[in-house]
Amino acid sequence: MYLAIFKLILVIILSEVQSAPRKPYSELKSCDIGNLADEIASYDTVVRDIMDYVISGPFKGKTYHELAKFVDKFGARISGSQVLEDSIDYMIELTQEEELNEIMTEELEVPHWVREQEKITMLEPRSKLIALLGLGKSVSTPPEGITAEVIVFSSFEKLDETPAKDIEGKIVLYDPVFTTYGETVVYRSQGAAKAASKGAVASLVRSIAPFSIYTPHTGSQYYAENVTKIPTAAITLEDADLIRRFYDRGEKVVLNIKMISSYETKISRNTIIDLKGKDNPEKLVIVSGHIDSWDVGQGAMDDGGGLFVSWAAPVILKRLNLRPKRTVRTIFWTAEEFGLIGAYAYEEKHRNESQNINFIMESDEGTFAPLGLTVAGTQEARCIIGEILKLFESINASTLVESGNAGSDIQVLINTGVPGASLHNANEKYFWYHHTEGDTMNVESPEELDLCTAFWTALAYIIADISVDIPR
Repeated sequence: MYLAIFKLILVIILSEVQSAPRKPYSELKSCDIGNLADEIASYDTVVRDIMDYVISGPFKGKTYHELAKFVDKFGARISGSQVLEDSIDYMIELTQEEELNEIMTEELEVPHWVREQEKITMLEPRSKLIALLGLGKSVSTPPEGITAEVIVFSSFEKLDETPAKDIEGKIVLYDPVFTTYGETVVYRSQGAAKAASKGAVASLVRSIAPFSIYTPHTGSQYYAENVTKIPTAAITLEDADLIRRFYDRGEKVVLNIKMISSYETKISRNTIIDLKGKDNPEKLVIVSGHIDSWDVGQGAMDDGGGLFVSWAAPVILKRLNLRPKRTVRTIFWTAEEFGLIGAYAYEEKHRNESQNINFIMESDEGTFAPLGLTVAGTQEARCIIGEILKLFESINASTLVESGNAGSDIQVLINTGVPGASLHNANEKYFWYHHTEGDTMNVESPEELDLCTAFWTALAYIIADISVDIPR
């Protein structure tokens, strides 16, 4: 059990690292793939046909239109909720309307955490309401709340250096300045456990974001074994900075925190759609996104966009009568936000078939203008993918980012040796909206979704159709 918990936390942290160097294909180590380069170049016509169909033809605007209908109808789709299950049924029906009938669902047990009441009131040095979002699986406070003095730390090192007697009975606030998501998110995911180990009664974190218009950002957090579980929440950058200024002036800050939530487990489903390959149907090229979201916003960006560009790939290939040698499989992961639960269940269920996964892709960091792929795999695998990316220079999507951590859900399978990639896109503002009420259709662009859809579909087709498997 302890090993499983460690692996889960490790994968979450590693999959959120965003600091890999970005290298154009031309700057990679020497690549010599021989005649395969000419074969890949011959797909130029197919790429143009897919681009034309999506960007200026019958599919123009459809990804945005279908995404908008979906998020308007269902809104937020938190793990274990009935609305999530209804949204899965909707996607199955939408796929069947396209006469794609190779659809499977696989049941699994998932967390169902419900945010009920949340309120923070500053009592000293002045009266003020503090905006918050409780973090996933946070325990509740007593009905009257927790009233305590705040102690502020900019790092875990500062926490570790402070004697427990100075922390016991207090509320810990972490206020690290955002550098990258991967570096900063540990204060959200591990902060409560570390604060509790020093005797804190609650913990707060400055939202993991580079920018704010008074918007708290929720997200997952993980309690440690044999450490008291304490209530934990994110507050806005503005309020965290206010409390820091009071604290640095030597003014005592006292808060009352009231948080009520419930937790149980439910049954959900991963959803699998296959466009069967004509020569090697047992071999798979997987495109994917997660269908669940947090309970705030609409989950349009995280991960509605990734969900719909992955849905569109087999739909477009079927419409254009493009049937590759290998099977193109779309997966809608469930319960990603609570720790890649769907991905772990899929990997376990299909472990004996993993050798048939030729390549796996995921879009879960926005569907803004595509720039290329973040790729995990051998150097030979990267050389082949880099050659394929040359076909997308016309839309400025030929960059290959080398990384051992190329996604969130797919990282579970990449860790077993499967080569894979995530969508590298112009997502500089992604963390402005991430896990907030601001994750709505206003973030999405019809034109950029078309570009992502065409890019994703064409990539999937080429990788599924070329004469060689992607090397491991």
